[in-house]
Amino acid sequence: MSLTSALNTAQGIFNNTGAQSSVVSNNIANAGNKDYVRRQAMLTTSLNGAQVVKINRTQEDALLRQYLKSNSQDSAQQSLLNGLEDIKSVIGGNDYETAPSTYLAVFRDKLSAFRAAPNSTIAGQGAITAAQDVVNSLNNATNAVQQVRMNADKSIANSVEELNELLAQFETANNAVKSATSSGADPSQALDQRDALLKQISGIVGVTTVARDNNDMVLYTSDGVTLFETIPRAVTFKPTQSYGASTDGNGVYIDGVALGKGSGGTTSAQGSLQALLQLRDEVAPTFQSQLDEIAKGLVALFSETNTAGTSTLPGLFTWTLPSGLPGGTPTTATIIDGIAGSITVNPAVVTSLGGDPMKLRDGSINGAAFNQNTAANGGYTAQLDKLYTAMGAKMDFDPGAGVIGFNSATGIDSNVSIMDFSSSSIGWFEQYRSDASGATENTAAALSRSDEAYSNETGVNLDEELTLLLDIEQSYKAATKILNAIDEMLKSLLDIAS
Repeated sequence: MSLTSALNTAQGIFNNTGAQSSVVSNNIANAGNKDYVRRQAMLTTSLNGAQVVKINRTQEDALLRQYLKSNSQDSAQQSLLNGLEDIKSVIGGNDYETAPSTYLAVFRDKLSAFRAAPNSTIAGQGAITAAQDVVNSLNNATNAVQQVRMNADKSIANSVEELNELLAQFETANNAVKSATSSGADPSQALDQRDALLKQISGIVGVTTVARDNNDMVLYTSDGVTLFETIPRAVTFKPTQSYGASTDGNGVYIDGVALGKGSGGTTSAQGSLQALLQLRDEVAPTFQSQLDEIAKGLVALFSETNTAGTSTLPGLFTWTLPSGLPGGTPTTATIIDGIAGSITVNPAVVTSLGGDPMKLRDGSINGAAFNQNTAANGGYTAQLDKLYTAMGAKMDFDPGAGVIGFNSATGIDSNVSIMDFSSSSIGWFEQYRSDASGATENTAAALSRSDEAYSNETGVNLDEELTLLLDIEQSYKAATKILNAIDEMLKSLLDIAS
């Protein structure tokens, strides 16, 4: 080997070890960065010796796709469960002690006590107080349900705004990737930025990717709608300022196509947007319908008919129409939107408002024409007996309220007592919440496994990097020995020449 050849070999080793150590040092510096993908300096051997050909990024597309899917599913389940937990907290938490079904059971017991002592003002006031608790529970639950819908609507608006911002940033990163790839430069940094944005996007909406020339990427939603192709597609949404039981929220549109909502406790939603739409437009309205059916049933059951049998008016429970006018005795078989929010106890029986609880016993809340106890008998119980029995008797409920076991679509009878219906409403909600909770644990575990698998393949392992750094050090030492040998040989030649 000539001295020139030896010098070239040493120079090549120094160049290679310099490039390799730079890559390894960069890997070590980013060991804690979850969005960083490990690099490798790829060497090849030619007639001129080993050379660094390129910096390789250890990308795993299959694992990234699995991570994106898991992230979308977990984000959806978390969003759904959070909304369900908000509703649960208002109706009493784990024991549902402030749910309408709980207060209805207490009210029926108080009504039974009033039957046993019909001449007791205290017993009468106890029944009226229990009725007020039922009303407050229905009112509060209605307010809570509509607040959940309002919060979901706001979250949808925020998510849409964030999604549009992420897509704009994705365009910048994607253009940088294409430019670097086409010019032969290293696109690794731009690819890291693009993948980090892709992870955030997948938490908002389910996304699939398609790679094209020059590392260009096209994004589609899980429903197949184009989300990004060269430029971002518009994601639009118009927030609703306030919510009532009959209010319909606006849809989310991606490239002019409405985004579907998820369904079921183990939601089919991909990303938080679909889960929020499910919560706002399916779960909360269904529970609201159940509340409205309970309220409608109470108004109907406790209505009074005059002694002539020609007129029926709301008795113990009254309600208000959206116009502000008093509502009559419900006769429709369908849901009356919002009645649970306006139901009240008739002031005619509330002592603090100048009323008389004994009017409930006599059936005279609406005046003398409705008085069933014309003899003013202190032991009269016929009216109370009728009301108590009616609470356990079957009545028709709208199958559209969606209570498990009372849906006509399943072929099961929807003719049940108001006590059973209210209990089944809580059963429906708890089953839905329980399914969502179990599914959330599963999606969180799946996301953790996907993240771990992706990180193991693409992340930085400090032990491996430090070992590689030692190998590079040995190569560097070998080059210095060659250089020292060349130096000694050159000195010897100079000594001979002199």
